[in-house]
Amino acid sequence: MEAIGALGVLLVLFGIGAVTLVVLAILRTGRALAAKVERTEVQARRAVENVTLRARTYTRPGAQGEIAAVRLALRTSLTGTREVLQGAVASDGQLTEALQLLGRLDAHAAELDGELRMLEREPEQSRLAVKLPELRERAERITSSAESMRWAAQDRMHRFAQDELSRLSEECASEAGALRHWDTGAADPASGAGAGASGGAAVGDPVVGDPVSGAGRPGLAAAGRLSAEEALKLGEPLTRLAGRLRKPNPGSSAG
Repeated sequence: MEAIGALGVLLVLFGIGAVTLVVLAILRTGRALAAKVERTEVQARRAVENVTLRARTYTRPGAQGEIAAVRLALRTSLTGTREVLQGAVASDGQLTEALQLLGRLDAHAAELDGELRMLEREPEQSRLAVKLPELRERAERITSSAESMRWAAQDRMHRFAQDELSRLSEECASEAGALRHWDTGAADPASGAGAGASGGAAVGDPVVGDPVSGAGRPGLAAAGRLSAEEALKLGEPLTRLAGRLRKPNPGSSAG
C-alpha cells in the first residue's frame, strides 16, 4: 500500500510539472506572438504614414509640403541606418555602440517629429515661417549623423569583404600551385642538368691540353711540370744540372 501511495504521489507531481511546463510554453508563445503582432502593426502604421507624407509632399504646396518632406527624409534616413546596422551587427560586434547611438538619435527624431506634426496644424503662417527653418536644421543634423554612421558601416563591411577576398585569392593560388606539383619537379632536373653541363665545360677546358690555352696560363703549366718532376723524383738532379749550365766555361773566357 505504501508503494502504491508513493507511486500516486509521483504521478501527481509529474502531472503538475507537465501542466506547469505547458502553461509556461503557452505564455511564452503568446508573448512572442503579441510582440510580433505589435512589431508588424508598428511597421504597417509607419508604412502608411510614409506613404501619406510622400503624397503630401506633392499635393500640398508651401509650408505643409515642406514639413511633410522633412518628416519623410528624417524617417527614411533613420530607417535605412537601422537596417544596415542591425544587418551587420551579427558579424561585427563593434557596431553595437553605433546601434546605441542610433537609439539616442531615434529619441531626438521622435521628439522632432512630434513638433513637426504640431506645426502642420499651426494656422498662423508667421509662426510657420519662424519655426520651420529651425526644425529643418535640427532634422538635417539628425539625418547627417545617421547617414555618417550608415556610410561608415557600409565602408567597413566593404573593406572587410575586400580583405577576406584577398586572403581567399591567395589561398586559392597557393592551393593551385600545390596541385601543379609536377611543374616544379620538372623544372628542377632541367636546371640541374644545365648547371652540370656548364660546369663540365669549364672544368674540361684546361684538361684538353691546348697549347694556346697552356701558354695563356703559365701558372697552370708550371704546376703541371712540377708535379711531373716530383712524380719522377728528378727535381734535385735537374736543379744541379741547371746550376752547372749557368757556370761560365773557363776555356772560353781565357781564349
